[in-house]
Amino acid sequence: MAIGSGLGAQLGIAPETVYGTYVAPTKFIEFTKESLVLKKTTGQSAGIAAGRLLALGKRRVLTRREASGSIDMEIVNKGMGLLIQALMGTTVTPVQQGAGPAYLQTHTLADTAGKSLTIQKGIPLTTGVVTKKNVLGCKITSAEFSCEVGGLLTGAFEFDGRDVEESSALAAASYPTLTPFHFQQMGIKTGAFGTETARTGIRKVSCKIERPQEVERFYAGAAGLKAEPISNDQVKISGTLESDYVDTTLDDLHTTDGSTSLVWEFVGPLIAATFYETFRITLPEIRLDEGPPVVDGFGVVKPSFNYVGLYDGTNQPKIEIISTDVTL
Repeated sequence: MAIGSGLGAQLGIAPETVYGTYVAPTKFIEFTKESLVLKKTTGQSAGIAAGRLLALGKRRVLTRREASGSIDMEIVNKGMGLLIQALMGTTVTPVQQGAGPAYLQTHTLADTAGKSLTIQKGIPLTTGVVTKKNVLGCKITSAEFSCEVGGLLTGAFEFDGRDVEESSALAAASYPTLTPFHFQQMGIKTGAFGTETARTGIRKVSCKIERPQEVERFYAGAAGLKAEPISNDQVKISGTLESDYVDTTLDDLHTTDGSTSLVWEFVGPLIAATFYETFRITLPEIRLDEGPPVVDGFGVVKPSFNYVGLYDGTNQPKIEIISTDVTL
């Protein structure tokens, strides 16, 4: 019997072979908040009948179903691969590094066609009985990563889903030993792609990756359920670099509208040989839109630079993970 509160909740995920078709969860993720819910559209008959003061309940019909919501979580040293693959689009197989237990995942930006998830929610009643809701056809529409002084690296994932069903069995949750990435491990590099150098003075970083999709693909003959969303706009990448004004590197880039590559990485404990637990976002080209330094008092000047990620004509953005995960 589970605890009869959010303490007894669980989230399990699995990649789908066919969009919107249930797959039993194979990974269980630790989360801080979720809002995945069924969204239904109903129609109510408004026919006039002599003396009828209320609409007839039996003439209310369910015309379509879908799902949406978000998951907030800490980015940890294991089990991130399925979510990042669904965000970035490339089919990834971890590659062993050296002869030890370290494996590299390279998630390069690509179309997300065919990348959907089943997400199973376990929701406890106050009695401790855990109910389940299986959210099918979950496509990631955006993800935002953030870390600041003294904090953990966090991720907020937004989803569009096809349907919610409650018949498939609740899976038994199990969790590996996890550790979060955090500020002490964080580094920022800028410069020419492939030869970036470390920046100082950075206090907070965020990066948001948006995957615009046509989510209104409802067709006759599909029982009120949508077809798999498809990309309908260019990917949007944006974020913020909050800093102390220790040098003019970023300020000069803002002034000239110059480009730079951005590497935001977290390097944790040694796994084996020279391979460390790593979570790394590489944006081959960014431009700074806002953030020139201003003096607003006696304290240290703290410019906050807003950036956009662009295509440099050759290299795609990527997220790299080094962990002990042999599979996603």
